[in-house]
Amino acid sequence: MSGKSRAWVELNMDHLQHNVEQLRSLVPETCRLMPAVKADAYGHGMLPMVEKLTELGIEDYCVACAEEGVRLRKAGVKGLILVLGYTYPARFQDLLDYDLTQTLVDREYANELQRVGGGFKVHVGIDTGMHRLGVSYEEAERIAEIFQTPGIRVGGIFSQLCVSDSCKEKDRAFTLEQIGRFEQVTAWLHRQGIKGFSRHLQGSYGMLNYPWLQYDYCRPGIALYGLLSQEGDWNSSGISLLPVLELKTRVQSVRKVNKGEGAGYGLVFRAGEDTRIAALSIGYADGVFREIAGRGYVLIRGKRAPIIGRVCMDQMLVDVTEVSDISQGDEAVLIGKSGQESISGEQFAGWCGTITNEVFSRLGGRLERVVV
Repeated sequence: MSGKSRAWVELNMDHLQHNVEQLRSLVPETCRLMPAVKADAYGHGMLPMVEKLTELGIEDYCVACAEEGVRLRKAGVKGLILVLGYTYPARFQDLLDYDLTQTLVDREYANELQRVGGGFKVHVGIDTGMHRLGVSYEEAERIAEIFQTPGIRVGGIFSQLCVSDSCKEKDRAFTLEQIGRFEQVTAWLHRQGIKGFSRHLQGSYGMLNYPWLQYDYCRPGIALYGLLSQEGDWNSSGISLLPVLELKTRVQSVRKVNKGEGAGYGLVFRAGEDTRIAALSIGYADGVFREIAGRGYVLIRGKRAPIIGRVCMDQMLVDVTEVSDISQGDEAVLIGKSGQESISGEQFAGWCGTITNEVFSRLGGRLERVVV
């Protein structure tokens, strides 16, 4: 734990290693992990995560944008770095200078890259039904043309499963349909004599629920960090995942509020009886959603302290009436363990009314990342 921070996250690298080993056990030995470290590794800190992942033998990564890819190259990553999203033409030179592999988001994008002068490495996104990015699986001839476009070096094709986290019959059927469409494109390209490209389709839930697929890469994201997107998501794998991150802050003041008095902005909290409250040095600028007030609690000295009033930009209030011997500077846990109590990331995200992916990727930059 840092002795300097008002609020911080603790990163457990043993848990990260455990998750890597568990995820690797699901897929064929020939399938390599290409972790998604976009959005600062889902708020965990891209560089400390990648440093440990590289130590574990992982060479290739996927990111959201060229800027993230440049950070990885400057940090010493040598393997493939796949940019999953659109790169604006003003940043095309970064793709070349830092040897980044760009996703082809549609057929016209290949022409745009070619007009710049060529030499670009790409993976072709295939739209198998999510309708977000990629060339439609129904346009196999156009996909073949991309392979033959001068100045474009196609290293692979991939798609995104959009309901692989659901065990509903209709969603499982659609996932199998997406897989079939992806295989259809592969088979057509092979019949045209186009071979030697890598393929990847599975993200976290594709690995957890469809591990039997035989592809060259998997792209684990949220599961790598020991999380599901929300409580109750379908996970048929049987593996155990351990949370990498704990979120903590400090008690900055403790005071009494008399029965009937209000506290916080808008005085939306009214004490039904004499109450002790504590102000914590963390707020929505650090990633604590305002929606959590009145729904969740934090842990102080192993006891639950309900969140009250409105979450402020830099601070929040909790009811510590049931917490004995509390004092300024005490640790308060928002995600993690304290004594015999714990709060999971999924539970915290549920209180915020959203998914872990959103909550963790919004953890603020002023939170210190502490490796424990």
